[in-house]
Amino acid sequence: MSFNLGTPINTALLLYILYTVQRILFPSNAVPKTVPNEFKGGYSWMPKSHPPTLLFQTYTPRTLQPFNGEEGKRILLGINGIVYDVTAGRNFYGPNGMYANFAGRDASRGMAKQSFDVEMLTPVDQPLDKLDDLNSEEIENMRGWMEHFSGKYIVCGRLVENDAV
Repeated sequence: MSFNLGTPINTALLLYILYTVQRILFPSNAVPKTVPNEFKGGYSWMPKSHPPTLLFQTYTPRTLQPFNGEEGKRILLGINGIVYDVTAGRNFYGPNGMYANFAGRDASRGMAKQSFDVEMLTPVDQPLDKLDDLNSEEIENMRGWMEHFSGKYIVCGRLVENDAV
């Protein structure tokens, strides 16, 4: 079996292969004249709106409380002094979500004990929970949640006592 350029099919195939290799090795650097605005014209990479800018802030239990996702607002929660913006998980942490009671609150004890009961939450007008009575397994569980949140959501602040700010 030999390769013969005299046959039209072999010549066409060789030209196609050379053209494809040339396109891969030397891609076009041309900038499109217009920004695509629909799929037919190309990939639409422009977002409808940009997410709001987040600044790293210091929160207290009282200042964190309004960020519970009601009326479409952002959703923040704290774990062991770190505040996460979990707005992207609105289905879980927003109103009527499985973890809605953690929104706008310090969720440290609830995450450590794997309990979503309201009794796990420290009232916002009391000092932060020191978590002194947690055993090593519960502390490790809380650290696992913190690792999960750090990889999935934006760290947007730290949580301190009400009178610390």
